Amino acid sequence: MKRRQTNTNFFDLTNLSGDIRGGAISFLVAVPLCLGIALASGAPLFAGIIAGLVGGLVVGLFSRSALSISGPEAGLIVVTLSAIETLGSFPAFLLATCIAGLMQIGLGFARAGMVSNFFPSSVIKGMLAGIGIILIIKQLPHLVGYDADAAEGLALFQPGGFNIIEQLRMSLGQFSGVAMLIALSSLAVFYLWGRLLFQQRAFVKNVPAALIVVLLGIFINELVRMVFPQLALRGNHLVQLPVPGSPQEFLQLFTMPDFSQWNNPLVYTSAVAIALVASLEALLSVEATDELDPLKRKTPANHELKAQGIGNIVSGLIGGIPLTSVIVRSSVSINAGARTRLAALVHGTLLLICVVTLPTLLNKIPWASLAAILLVTGYKLARIEVFKGVFAEGPAKFIPFAVTIIAILLTDLLTGIGIGMITGIVFILREHYQNTHRVRTEHANNITRIHVSLGDHVSFLSKAKLLKLLKNIPDNAVVEIDGTGSSYIDSDVIKAIENFGVAACQRNIQLVFLPARPAESPVYTLTELADNYRRNNSERGFRHDSQPHLHRQVNPTPI
Repeated sequence: MKRRQTNTNFFDLTNLSGDIRGGAISFLVAVPLCLGIALASGAPLFAGIIAGLVGGLVVGLFSRSALSISGPEAGLIVVTLSAIETLGSFPAFLLATCIAGLMQIGLGFARAGMVSNFFPSSVIKGMLAGIGIILIIKQLPHLVGYDADAAEGLALFQPGGFNIIEQLRMSLGQFSGVAMLIALSSLAVFYLWGRLLFQQRAFVKNVPAALIVVLLGIFINELVRMVFPQLALRGNHLVQLPVPGSPQEFLQLFTMPDFSQWNNPLVYTSAVAIALVASLEALLSVEATDELDPLKRKTPANHELKAQGIGNIVSGLIGGIPLTSVIVRSSVSINAGARTRLAALVHGTLLLICVVTLPTLLNKIPWASLAAILLVTGYKLARIEVFKGVFAEGPAKFIPFAVTIIAILLTDLLTGIGIGMITGIVFILREHYQNTHRVRTEHANNITRIHVSLGDHVSFLSKAKLLKLLKNIPDNAVVEIDGTGSSYIDSDVIKAIENFGVAACQRNIQLVFLPARPAESPVYTLTELADNYRRNNSERGFRHDSQPHLHRQVNPTPI
């Protein structure tokens, strides 16, 4: 009950300062990313800002996630760009976004959020580490002053997209000493802020290092502008918000959907694509955010789908691109000290205030400062301790973890997670195959007695290994198949045991079934099999015992 209350409260006064810090820092990171994602999506730049506002204020209001922050996300770039090109107009695309929001609400009521319960923890950790590595690598060009890739899409080697080798080569040809100075100064601030000597000071505890980094970056660049104007950073080296000259120009930045396209089938096709991608991204992101949560709270996935749907409806109605939960902003907020939903509301409120009143000041922030913030965030997501911890859990955890990272680096976020999920499922099936049953063997009075204990859930995957065991049973043996601990036994397994029972009499093998525990589902249990054999095969060497045999305790050995 206490966990639920923590999730639904807007804030806790004991965490007020941390929530404000987290919201402020995630806001600083979100501004250029909103613009960059809108640009890469083929939408008006301000559409990205609108999605960021709605993600912070609307989704933050309706969501029950304690720490997730929503907004436009790089994983939606492809589907957004494709939908705008297919529909031929941005207002028609906005209508598709609204319909996608309605579909997400429907998915929430249909309890589709249960899918999140099937994400293996190793894949989630691999996703976080992969994102961390990408953040680290993709900030390197920004650290030396090359800022063409403002969208920060989460893939390194996608065809026609971001190529890190090419970006690094080009960045060296556009080296900026001022950007490097800002980046190194920013990293020095982060390093000193984490030292024990600094942590003992009240100022350091109350003021986030990222805020100092941003202010320091502005100060250095403005100082260089006054002394050596030709060396100062400008253009796409800085944040670039639209600056309206009047209230009318500001209102013109908002766009209404084209409701006349309601009967266009392509609108609904695009809406389905947006809803599916945005929903899956949201479920993955909140699952990963819960993994980062120091208090280990659990987000209700179905409610989150409804909140994301409401957000996309509002975003589409006022001219914003689709939004979803964003792990990068959420992790930045958590690292800055956020602990409740207030951080998301602070993030959205600051975004609203600053785009209305302070766009000129925001446009002075160097990308090199923001790159340093994202670099540190990436390091915390992919630090070496994470790799050591997963490695210690064994190959069944580490291999899906590593495959997820590699796949994300080589493809994109959703494809990489899909490959990681398949790898994780293979290891789950392998483990299930290896633990279908346990067997112990006793020898007494020239009789071999083999006792087979079936597992709790005996699916069709258990059939092959059980058949292998039965095939190798010697003649003249007594075989006891114990299903008393099974809650489910697949009919294929039952059929395989039936066939063995028919052939057992030819090898003078006595087959004994111990009664199965009644199952809730209407499946063919061992009890029914035993009754059937008792009635029809009493002369074939089969015996049914109503009470389990008591044997000398022998340590069971997996086969």
